[in-house]
Amino acid sequence: MAWVYLILGGIFECGWAIGLKYTQGFTQLWPTVFTAATMLVSLGLLGLAMRDIPVGTAYAIWTGIGAAGVALLGMVLFGESREVARLVCIGLIVSGVVGLKIFSGSVDA
Repeated sequence: MAWVYLILGGIFECGWAIGLKYTQGFTQLWPTVFTAATMLVSLGLLGLAMRDIPVGTAYAIWTGIGAAGVALLGMVLFGESREVARLVCIGLIVSGVVGLKIFSGSVDA
């Protein structure tokens, strides 16, 4: 279950990072509320995951999911660059996340 919490936490991290864009510097009420709520959920899920997954592995995977997810969402939602080199770098992040999962010392693998 820890890995489910971690993956969901990473997804919620994408939600709050993208949500920050829509808060317009925290001047928009509902985007700010959404962003704050997704931050709390994301951190809560990360905390639950860390009960069974080593801290270094959990944090790296959580941030990796967020980094790759937000980069991809930026391309889709905001028309950010889709250069091949950028996509390769996102692929490297994803491969690092997968590698950490495969080689983690977690008992809940």
